Amino acid sequence: MNFPGALIGFVVGGAAGFLLTETVGAFFAFVLDRALDVDGAPVLLAAFIAVPVLSALLGAAAGARLKNRG
Repeated sequence: MNFPGALIGFVVGGAAGFLLTETVGAFFAFVLDRALDVDGAPVLLAAFIAVPVLSALLGAAAGARLKNRG
């Protein structure tokens, strides 16, 4: 396993997951005019936590694998 590739993939994947959750939140707020309330919905809160973490882990796996190829 290549550590620098995994680290870069982890950071980029986490940033992409955070950007995805923020984009969904902005879409609901500005386009649908409905704010997402994570205090009232624990499933929504779990999704907003899990998406960046899972995409960071997927990015680390992809970064380690692609770095070894080149």
